[in-house]
Amino acid sequence: QVQLQESGPGLVKPSQTLSLTCTVSGGSIMAVDYRWTWVRQPPGKGLEWMGVIDFEGTTSYTPSLKSRTTISRDTSRDQFSLQLTALTPEDTAVYYCARMDYSGTYPSGVLDAWGQGTLITVSS
Repeated sequence: QVQLQESGPGLVKPSQTLSLTCTVSGGSIMAVDYRWTWVRQPPGKGLEWMGVIDFEGTTSYTPSLKSRTTISRDTSRDQFSLQLTALTPEDTAVYYCARMDYSGTYPSGVLDAWGQGTLITVSS
C-alpha cells in the first residue's frame, strides 16, 4: 500500500522560499498510471490544488500560483518536492502531497492517497 510523507520547516518568514519534500513508499513516482500533486488548505478555508508532476517530469500548476511554484522530483529516492517563493502570511496553510489516479482511457483524477499534511506558518 502506498504511503506519502511530507517534510518541511514548519515556520518560514515572509519573502522567503518554502521547500517541501514528499517521500513515497510502497510505490514508484515513475508509475505511468499516477500523477503526484500538492494541495494546501489555509486555516478555515477549503482545499486548494497547487500543481502536479507526472512520470515523465512534466508539470502543471494552478494559474494563481504558477509564477511562484515549482514542482520537481528525485526518481532515485521516489520523492517529489514543492518550492513556493515570495511567501506572505496568506500562504500559511496545511500542505499535503497526494497521489492522483490517472489510469484507464478516461482517468478519474481522483486523489486516492494522501500524506498526513504539514502545517506551514508564514510569520516574522
